[in-house]
Amino acid sequence: MTTTTREEALNKVGELIKDVKFAMLTVTDEHGHLKGHPMTTQDVEFDGDIWFLGGKDTEQVRNMGARPQVNVSYSRPDKGIYVSVRGAASLVENRAKLEEVWSDFYKAYFPEGIDDPNIQLIRIEADGAEYWESDGKVRSLIGLAKGLLTGKEAKQGENETVNL
Repeated sequence: MTTTTREEALNKVGELIKDVKFAMLTVTDEHGHLKGHPMTTQDVEFDGDIWFLGGKDTEQVRNMGARPQVNVSYSRPDKGIYVSVRGAASLVENRAKLEEVWSDFYKAYFPEGIDDPNIQLIRIEADGAEYWESDGKVRSLIGLAKGLLTGKEAKQGENETVNL
């Protein structure tokens, strides 16, 4: 692990995830099983917090309320970018933040719009992340092939773990 400042880590993770529209939010259910849920990434700058909207009546929201440790995964295979963020979820009531992240896209899930009583604002306070970043598909394949032919570890890009 390279020593980076919190600001450098936030900037790097933010840059990697900024254009990823969907993420997988993994929670732990009442039996200790991990369950992943696709979530829409909010168009807000990453400052260590990740925001989602969910339904108060959903299993995933209940699970986060009872067991707040979660993981959020982002993937851009076309760019060779993979990010895993760990943190604690909290269920937030904040009208100003809701208005900031709201879009009419959510009417498909919340028919009453922004005033739907089932809307739950979810904040993930990230405490760490790991990312993988490669130089692209062709270079990654060449690195993999070299590794297989030489018996040496394939160099396929950058892998870093950061504390946030």
